[in-house]
Amino acid sequence: MHTSSLSDLEFAHFRKFIHGIAGIHLGPAKKTLVAGRLAKRLRFHGLASFGDYYRLLSADPDERQIAVDLLTTNETYFFREPRHFELLRERLLPKHPPGQMFRVWSAACSSGEEVYTLAMVLADALGEAPWEVLGSDLSTRVLEQADSGLYSLERTAGLSGDHLRRYCLKGIGSQEGRFVVSSLLRAQVRFAQINLTEPLPAIGMFDAIFLRNVMIYFQPETKRQVVERLLTRLRPGGWLFVGHSESLHGLANGLEGVAPSVYRKA
Repeated sequence: MHTSSLSDLEFAHFRKFIHGIAGIHLGPAKKTLVAGRLAKRLRFHGLASFGDYYRLLSADPDERQIAVDLLTTNETYFFREPRHFELLRERLLPKHPPGQMFRVWSAACSSGEEVYTLAMVLADALGEAPWEVLGSDLSTRVLEQADSGLYSLERTAGLSGDHLRRYCLKGIGSQEGRFVVSSLLRAQVRFAQINLTEPLPAIGMFDAIFLRNVMIYFQPETKRQVVERLLTRLRPGGWLFVGHSESLHGLANGLEGVAPSVYRKA
């Protein structure tokens, strides 16, 4: 069946849909991306137009989640923007009280590479001291990937040989060409579906929060609300990390700059 192109009106419907659910602002340049990611669902359901698919979303909660997954998934990889992990290891962790649990939240974790990068850094630096990493995302599809800890060997860029040897197991047989993060690390991380534009669930307090490369998709007022919400979960003296292309200038009170794209809660 031939699928029609995405009209401006249909694109406006999907922009409103994803903004209402996730607070994400899709600019005009994202029209081709939206069409490309949703076209496979039209074919799957045998639908002739994006308008038909949009109407399906109002009647099918499972399909709504699939659409959210497709429209919110972003690229990530191990040790992305490595300076942040150096600052965590060299400046924040040495100040942490010995024996006290160190908790980190990766608030837009996608398929989990950031979570396991944090786990490797904490395991290296803290040894037997207690630590925990929470990874959250809106997409259930990427959270399933993250929870499995299973990745293609092509995703090892950014991982040192030492980290690969100590924290990753190479697949054999049916798992050839893939690797899995060790159970030692996976035992100290957990994942949860959390919508940052809604009231947060009871997840406790954190010593560091990573909110990287997600706010670029939010409008200013949504950014302010999300940052204020996350700060209620950051301990005094805790650090908030955002992407290198992002800034919290004018978005929240009670923060002081530690380094570019890194802030400390007073």
